[in-house]
Amino acid sequence: MQVAVVTGASSGIGAALARELASRGWLCVLLARREDKLRALAEEVRGECEVCDVSDRAEVDRVAGRVLERHPQVKLLVNNAGIPGRASFLDGDPERIEQVVRTNYLGGVWCLRAFLPALEAARPSDVVNIVSVAGTVAFPPSGPYSASKHAQLAFSRATSASLRGRGVRVHTVNPGFVETEGFPQRAVLRSTFFRRTVLEPEDIARHIAGLVGKSPREATIPRWYRLPGVLQAVAPNVVSRLIARRGGMYR
Repeated sequence: MQVAVVTGASSGIGAALARELASRGWLCVLLARREDKLRALAEEVRGECEVCDVSDRAEVDRVAGRVLERHPQVKLLVNNAGIPGRASFLDGDPERIEQVVRTNYLGGVWCLRAFLPALEAARPSDVVNIVSVAGTVAFPPSGPYSASKHAQLAFSRATSASLRGRGVRVHTVNPGFVETEGFPQRAVLRSTFFRRTVLEPEDIARHIAGLVGKSPREATIPRWYRLPGVLQAVAPNVVSRLIARRGGMYR
């Protein structure tokens, strides 16, 4: 049985992915901070779980050590753990800003480093980094979150190139708005148009499961969400003026 490690697995995309992978015959090792939800899901999908705060490098190393004792080969690692950061750089809580960066960006770095021996032992293997469209476009009302996702996107692209020749395929998934417990998008989006485009976690889970075994790629879901990132990359000054006039997309 193939082993998958999924972070941020207690709810949202992580929980949906655990169910999707289990239905396809995977043994899922689920990582998250909330033990009660984590254990209930592990029982549901007949998997394993480890309580882990991915922002704590020492804790990630300890948890990975226990997992690798049981499973020296890991075929799939999904870096999904993330927390919201709807605040500006100017008046946001400093501790929250630091936590957003440690969780959304460095958490993936520490997990990849910790599980890399098992991924290489199982090669060809796959890593999927759940980034965000926010990693391609910077919105002032959620600046720290966007910054953490920009960093995560750079990390994903860099490691995809570095590990390609080592039998580890690194994929990047940039979802648009997804309705989850931590990110209640329909409640915070002003625009009726954008509320209608909100996806469900199961939509992303099916896409992630479909990436396994394929060549490394970067995907935006839905595809048309690539446009804002392209526009900001090509004409950053114009986009900055437009965002300033609109006042962002969140309340």
